[in-house]
Amino acid sequence: MSASLPRPRVGVWLIGARGSVATTVVTGCAAVTAGLHPPTGMVTETPAFTDSGLPALSDLVFGGHDTLDCPLPKRAETLTAGGVLPPGIATAVAAELAAADREIRPGGPTPGDTRSEADLITDFARDIRDFSRRHALQRTVVVNVASTEPASQGPGAPLPASTLYALAALRAGCPYVNFTPSEGMHHPVAAREAEHSGLPHAGRDGKTGQTLLRAVLGPMFAQRALHVRAWSGSNLLGGGDGAALADPAAAAAKNAGKERVLADTLGHVPEGEVHIDDVPALGDWKTAWDHIAFDGFLGTRMILQTIWQGCDSALAAPLVLDLARLTARAHEKGLSGPLAPLGFYFKDPVGEGPSGLSEQYEALLRFGSDLGGVAATGLGTGRGSGPGTRPEGGPGAGAESGPGVATGSGPGTRPEGAGAGVESGSGLARGSSPGMQPEGGPDVGAESGPGVGAGQRGDTAEGVL
Repeated sequence: MSASLPRPRVGVWLIGARGSVATTVVTGCAAVTAGLHPPTGMVTETPAFTDSGLPALSDLVFGGHDTLDCPLPKRAETLTAGGVLPPGIATAVAAELAAADREIRPGGPTPGDTRSEADLITDFARDIRDFSRRHALQRTVVVNVASTEPASQGPGAPLPASTLYALAALRAGCPYVNFTPSEGMHHPVAAREAEHSGLPHAGRDGKTGQTLLRAVLGPMFAQRALHVRAWSGSNLLGGGDGAALADPAAAAAKNAGKERVLADTLGHVPEGEVHIDDVPALGDWKTAWDHIAFDGFLGTRMILQTIWQGCDSALAAPLVLDLARLTARAHEKGLSGPLAPLGFYFKDPVGEGPSGLSEQYEALLRFGSDLGGVAATGLGTGRGSGPGTRPEGGPGAGAESGPGVATGSGPGTRPEGAGAGVESGSGLARGSSPGMQPEGGPDVGAESGPGVGAGQRGDTAEGVL
């Protein structure tokens, strides 16, 4: 009797992997896999997704970039002390955390870093390809969970770190998810490369707290024909995200997503702003308050107030695992371009789709059903397949036949080598830029064991609220 073939494994490469969200993702995945905790908060673990063909949690291997040097086991201890992780869980999955920590690679740019943007992209992409090869991964999904960056300064300004990582993901032939409000794939340079890559991508800015409520309440007011005059809010944040959002430019980037939800669901932008305050004593816990002034029948003025108190990492981690699995399956099915049906998870989603949470959920359910079917054409955007759509089972993690990125270079550039998961003849014939020639062929290593890596500047990832 022949031995059974090993199960295909999928990489999850986290940008910001030593932050609170990433540490909770790795810890939680190991705990759920071991049966220590139920998959609370994971939509992909509900019956609706049983037949979607998603990779099992036990088949995920973590890797990534970070500029921090705190070991993941130590980070998990800190989160346990802060009440983010339950007592004993970090000890129970210590082996998985240690294995993940071995996969962390230095991020950048760091103070004094003399590498050019092209060098940084090349180095980051090499790290991802090496990870995919050593672990013989079928494909790898890159997920940005690093701290929020200030908005881009416009043409001629240096590329933000989030965009360097996004370009590295494309260079390595990997699907990309931006869970933060940072520019990432939204930057014009990266957007052009993404269009030619034939790869799926999703984002941006995870919807986990205050904006989640807005996506429910906004449609409620519209459907009941109640006019909202003003919608003001306040966030009290601690941890690394609170520190990052103390920068007015970073806070403005985050608030743009919150405003979009109201504009899309109400049909107008009411008066009011969201104020964000950094309160270090709160740690990973967040409090959001909303004050909504609206008119009822005969102009009667009324007020609705909400208070949301939650734990950033515990709210975000299950969504990151959902997104990694859904995006990996979309890549396996040959989808390309923006994954609009994943708008359920984001404040500022890519592609075209509904803004109300219930409609977004229905779109996600349809997407999950289609992922389990034979045909996948048009699932990426809901308007037909995007540029570079590939046949099912297209280039896997580490494939370099996508964009040849230097500093966001265009036609005629040539990436280096192809990585794990490349199937014979599957290139990006209709997605690659003119004149691109991948070098080398598949190079799949054989090293087992989970790992995790980490990301760009700063500590924890996108804030919940």
